[in-house]
Amino acid sequence: MPSNKDFLNHSTHLTATEKANKLWFKQDAAKENWYITSSDHLKLRAIFVPATNVKSDKYALIAHGYMSQAKNMYDYAKLYHDLGYNVVMPDARGHGQSEGDYIGFGWPERKDYLQWIQSILQKDKNAQIILHGVSMGGATVMMTSGENLPHNVRAIVEDCGYSNVNDELAYQLKQLFHLPAFPLVPITSLFTKLKAGYFFGEADARKQLAKNHTPILFIHGKKDTFVPFSMLNEVYQSTNAPKEKYIVTKAEHATAYKTNPKAYQQKIQQFLNKYLS
Repeated sequence: MPSNKDFLNHSTHLTATEKANKLWFKQDAAKENWYITSSDHLKLRAIFVPATNVKSDKYALIAHGYMSQAKNMYDYAKLYHDLGYNVVMPDARGHGQSEGDYIGFGWPERKDYLQWIQSILQKDKNAQIILHGVSMGGATVMMTSGENLPHNVRAIVEDCGYSNVNDELAYQLKQLFHLPAFPLVPITSLFTKLKAGYFFGEADARKQLAKNHTPILFIHGKKDTFVPFSMLNEVYQSTNAPKEKYIVTKAEHATAYKTNPKAYQQKIQQFLNKYLS
């Protein structure tokens, strides 16, 4: 049984499908780097994988998880590439080749994703864009959903994102270290405000989802003990936009794709076919 923290480092125990996807991404995928400068003057990098042998106006903007990076999202890149999408995979601030000393848990990153969306639109004004995030990336795309998104953003897929940072950190302190939330979470929140410019209480996916108008698919593993399965209902109930749930019974944290890649892709394809032409 893997530990609760195994997802923080991309697993070395790869299935045959994962090995094939990783090899494709490393050897076969035509890739280029994109860059933006964030509103707080950080140079941020994304990997762009164009659709092959077809002029496609479909773009998947993929958000990775905590302590991961864009290149580890090869499974999701291959999934969307096979569906005919161009793929944009940012390194979140403080990760990979992007600058930054602090991790924002999705809150400052939401502003970065607005800029990545604009980068796509500068390349293709007719782009049909979907956002897909896993774990912290799932929280990032949910937090992005509450911003003023252009009509080009047609749908969102969030996989095992947390409902809000305060509750997630409090849950982890109890689960991993058997410590109470008070006073550690409030003290860390104050430090984060001083250094990174926001309190943890601001980073609330539920409040952003309440403003969301974009169709959204919520995915969660029923055996998830890192972002508790109960958070799925919290985020699902927070939005009145068109929405669906996909519960993967045997999946732990961030393993819904790995548990059944074919079913995962079919569900996403069925969902997106409703909103993209």
